[in-house]
Parts: sequence; structure tokens; C-alpha cells
Amino acid sequence: MREAEWRGRAETQTILAVLDGAEGRTRAVGGVVRDTIMGRHRDNPDIDLATELTPEEVTERARRAGIAVYPTGIEHGTVTLKLGDTLAEVTTLRHDVETNGRHAVVSFGADWAEDAARRDFTINALYVHANGTLFDPLGGLADCLEGRVRFIGEAAARIAEDGLRVYRFFRFSASHGGEHFDVTGASACAEAVGHLGHLSAERVGAEMLRMLALPKVAATLRAMVRIGLLVIAEETLQALRNYERQVGSPTVAGRLALLLCDQPVQALQSGWRLSNELVKTAIAVRAAAALLSDLQTNEAMYRYRDYLGDGLDVAAVQAGWGEAGKVAMAEQLSIAHDLPAFPVSGHDLLAAGIAAGPLLGQTLARLERDWIDSGFALDRQALLLRLRER
Repeated sequence: MREAEWRGRAETQTILAVLDGAEGRTRAVGGVVRDTIMGRHRDNPDIDLATELTPEEVTERARRAGIAVYPTGIEHGTVTLKLGDTLAEVTTLRHDVETNGRHAVVSFGADWAEDAARRDFTINALYVHANGTLFDPLGGLADCLEGRVRFIGEAAARIAEDGLRVYRFFRFSASHGGEHFDVTGASACAEAVGHLGHLSAERVGAEMLRMLALPKVAATLRAMVRIGLLVIAEETLQALRNYERQVGSPTVAGRLALLLCDQPVQALQSGWRLSNELVKTAIAVRAAAALLSDLQTNEAMYRYRDYLGDGLDVAAVQAGWGEAGKVAMAEQLSIAHDLPAFPVSGHDLLAAGIAAGPLLGQTLARLERDWIDSGFALDRQALLLRLRER
């Protein structure tokens, strides 16, 4: 831990010094600690800090030191500090006054063990002193080393505090637990499935998208279906499993394209509050895959040029291609980015005497079809000549 890049960073040490880190009043916590222990690379330098200082004290000290302050969660005792490229989310230690699910009444405190007991999983309840010393009040170190995702205390009680922890249990089991599921935790999640209607689509969707971005998640999705947390057809589950086995870097868009094969677009979008852009991409990947599966290569290249990579991966799963078949299709698609633009426009048809209206659109579509079917070989003159031939 003492050799961790994030801990040795000058910005981190400056923030810790400002917040009495040397005295142990502010410590790193959560994901950055967990992932360091588990040897997992982190792309961003963001860190979570827990502190005995109140949000007001954190804000005042940071501003005096020239550190930017953002009250990102002040009602929960959280402020975000920015120094250079480092973002530090600083949350004051808390203890429960009234337990009321996600809206529990809390007050600020200075008891590190009590703060740990309020967290979700043991692997997320590890703290690191500014000098690199680890504080592990709940046995999270052993769980990290063994890749075990375990609720803190009674699983049902942790879920009652926030039902989203059901989804987080499966996500962390996929990302940090090798898709092995703690029996007690999985059982508590199954019991809670019928009581999660209060969760917002935004929160559920955020968890699901993070899950779908993981390298391996097919077994996790199947486990979620088994307890009724998700509804996915068996054929689609098999396709999702084959997809991640065959694809080096599975994508969210590719997995969504497969999910859209058995679920209405609107239902999936509203259920997970997916952005219009992401849905548009998934639909395009699905359409490209369908064309490639039917060997309509020219059509796929022309209509969905920007989605051919994911489209090819999905098509290979759906069509059952082996590696040789996929490589052969990839070779055909290699010319996609060099395709010329369709050489005929509506102005050309107007100049040729075709009146504006439905006929013009139909004629333009027919010439476009001829051009695609020719392998994009027909030029403007050859296409316009066809107007006189028909």
C-alpha cells in the first residue's frame, strides 16, 4: 500500500496534509484501497477519503490551501476537492440516528469502526492512513485477497438500508468476485427481489451499464435471471455467453444489441433510463448484425459503416460463425471506410424531369438500391442512364 501510485502522488499527500491525514483524521477508503490490494489497475486518479472533520471544516481548510471545493453531496456530508488532476471525494464519518432505509437520519461522528459498519461490502470498508498503514475493522483484507464479495453484518439489513445493494452485489461479484456468489448474500438478494419497486430507473440503469461494460458478466446475468431480478430469454443468455467467450473486448452496445433481440426497445430504455444516443447505437449494431448474418454485406457497409465492428461480433454469435467465417467477413468489410458517397442526388432527378414528390423519392431509392447491389460500381452517368431505360 505504501508503494501505491495514488498514495505517493503529491496532490494526494497535499490534500491529506490539509485534512490532518498525518494524525489519522482523514484516510483513503473504498475502491482505491480495495483495487490496490487486489492489484487492479485504475484508469483515473480519483480517490475517496473519509474524515473526522465536518464538511464545513473540510471546505474551509481546502479553500485556505487553494484547493478547489465542490459541494457535490453536502447533505450527506460529502464535498469534492480538486487539486491538479486529482479529484478527492471527502465524506465525514457518520453514525445512524434513525434507521430509515436510504433516507436514514445520520449525524457526523469520529468512530471509524462504526463508519465501516454502515458500508455495503467488507471489501469496501478498508481504510488507509496517509503513511500507508491499513485499517481493516471487518476482515475486508482477507475477502479482497480471496476475491469474495460479502455483505457487512446481516445481508438483509444492508439491503433494507438501500435496495440498490442487490444490484451492487451482483456487479461486484462479477467485477471483483470472479462471478462467484456468496451464498448468504445471494439468498438475501433473492428474498429482496419483490421489494425493489421503489428504486429509480436511473440508479438501476447506472448499475446495469457498469455491469454490461465488464469483461465477464454472462454468468452473473444468468444468476440475476434465476432469482427473478432480470427477465432475459434463455436463447439470449446463451448468446450473451457465447459473445463474451468469442469477443476480446465485449462492449455495452454489443450486449445491448443482443438484449434488444428479445426485449422491446422502449421497455429496456425506460426500465434502465438509457440515453437516446446509446439506444440508437445498440439499434444500429443490431441492424448491422442482422444484415451481416444474411450476408447482405454491401447493405451493411453502406447503412451502418460506423457500427460494423460491434455488428460483426454480434452477427458471428447469432449466425454461429467460426473464427474462419468471421475472418472472411472481416476481410469483405475492410473496404467499408473507403466507400464512395452515393453519386446521385434529388437535384439530379429534378434536372432529369422527375417532379418533386413521392415518385422522386421512390426513384432515388431504386437507384440507390441498384448502386448498392452493383457493389458501388455504378457511377452517376450509369445510374442516370437507367432513368431512360425504365
